[in-house]
Amino acid sequence: MSASDARMLERVVDTERYPLAEPESAEWQRMVSRVRQELADIGCCVLADFIQPAMREVLRAEGAAIAPLAYYDVEIVNAYNIAVDQPLPENHPGRLTMSRGNAFVPRDYIDRDLIIHELYVSELFQHFVASCFALAKLYELADPLYGLCLNVVRPGLEHPWHFDTNEFTVSMLTQQPENGGIFEYCPNIRSAAAENFGDVEAVLTGQGTHLIRRLPLRPGDLQLFKGRYSLHRVTTVEGETARHSAIFAYSERPGVIGSVARTRQLFGRVLPEHLAAAGHAVRVDQLLD
Repeated sequence: MSASDARMLERVVDTERYPLAEPESAEWQRMVSRVRQELADIGCCVLADFIQPAMREVLRAEGAAIAPLAYYDVEIVNAYNIAVDQPLPENHPGRLTMSRGNAFVPRDYIDRDLIIHELYVSELFQHFVASCFALAKLYELADPLYGLCLNVVRPGLEHPWHFDTNEFTVSMLTQQPENGGIFEYCPNIRSAAAENFGDVEAVLTGQGTHLIRRLPLRPGDLQLFKGRYSLHRVTTVEGETARHSAIFAYSERPGVIGSVARTRQLFGRVLPEHLAAAGHAVRVDQLLD
């Protein structure tokens, strides 16, 4: 692991609290143990003020500069991101639809010298994240669009209830709206072996409020999350300021590329890499999506 990697973290991250360049230290080990425990207990951990105070305005400004490049297409979706006209049994939660208004800036529009890109490719950061999820190693997505992106939710819009494709999610709020835009989630509402449609339907119909956690996030906080098994959303953004968050997409195996249909849905285009990988996806479970 290079000295330049460590210097980048020293410049960007609050290394007094989060000594990412010292994986042999007792503080690093305590930090990883704490994250693992919270992930096991509630499916989510937030490392508050992960970014140094002096760099948070830089982080925000960099995200705001590329936000206009996001692909916008407000569409009707369900929590499983499957076709809304797909035949499903009565009372199936996949029959309940919502309006998805968030947009994504893809990786090929994110300059390599931006903070979020520097973090994404950092070997020390990757080693820390892998350890937090109890993985020997993780890999950047081979997907040229989906590996790293900026999630943009403009005022009046929301990112509705959904599950992630990956078992784990790493993200960071870069710009906070004036009101709304709250991250809500239902920890471990399903498992690799059980969809638990009843509880999912209860949340989607407003009957399962007892299953929902609300998570306050601030710019510069690092969020580690088990999004494959936890239903989650970002509530409607209110005021004049959009909500921006970076999504760091990693995988337990190399060479992962998104599907043609999902890539076109999120980014409005596909590249030769997506077409070449079509039909070769490897699933980690048999959940609906």
